[in-house]
Amino acid sequence: MNDSLIQGLGDELYTALRERRVVEPLTSRHPEIDIDAAYRVQQRMIARRLQDGERVVGKKIGVTSRAVMNMLGVYQPDFGYMLDGMIVADGESIAMSTLIQPKAEGEIAFIMKRDLMGPGLSNADVLAATECVMPCFEIVDSRIRDWKIKIQDTVADNASCGVFVLGDRAVDPRRIDLSLCGMVLEKNGEVVVTGAGAAALGSPVNAIAWLANTLGRLGIGLKAGEVVLSGALGAMVPTQAGDHFRMTVGGLGGCSVRFH
Repeated sequence: MNDSLIQGLGDELYTALRERRVVEPLTSRHPEIDIDAAYRVQQRMIARRLQDGERVVGKKIGVTSRAVMNMLGVYQPDFGYMLDGMIVADGESIAMSTLIQPKAEGEIAFIMKRDLMGPGLSNADVLAATECVMPCFEIVDSRIRDWKIKIQDTVADNASCGVFVLGDRAVDPRRIDLSLCGMVLEKNGEVVVTGAGAAALGSPVNAIAWLANTLGRLGIGLKAGEVVLSGALGAMVPTQAGDHFRMTVGGLGGCSVRFH
């Protein structure tokens, strides 16, 4: 795909984000788009947000759990960028008017204490570079109509990033087996999703290693102080005004978010 088309698609997704509207799937209009081209579109979309004064505060891996893969029909992980405009405080209420078609996911977030640059990194390298882990809600959102996405669509759309909420505790990941941590997600007081750390590529640590190694091959590192989201521990849950979500992860604590 030529540079002008890449830029045009990135600008289209950026405008859709700002205007809170959907676009038709890129893959239906440009079936020749491959994952490399999709990441170039993503870079253009992010560049436009940075021009607005936002800054990168972290990165995320997406499509790691079998439940999300099956729901979306996407069967490999992807990555995107977390910006400071995506941060929501624990317990805060989010206006539905600021999102398009949001869904809530329970995750584990890693806070980096030093830079991490792949490839060739092991899980031990990930743990050594991590300051702490925290429970996290990622509110994913898609600029693609009706979530009818292929992997190229979600990659181009910054891995379907919406906003994220960090929890109320910070825990040393070397003191807990993250693959065994159970997750319970409640919607309006009712348990709607359960999961475990193993849902994220066998362990959230595996997911961060995959992300760091994949980014490293592109010359991109995880940086000290960044928040890195390790992937959903269960299915995505659609949200609407009036919903209250609470998520807890065994040994890590919990977090909550409301919508109005």
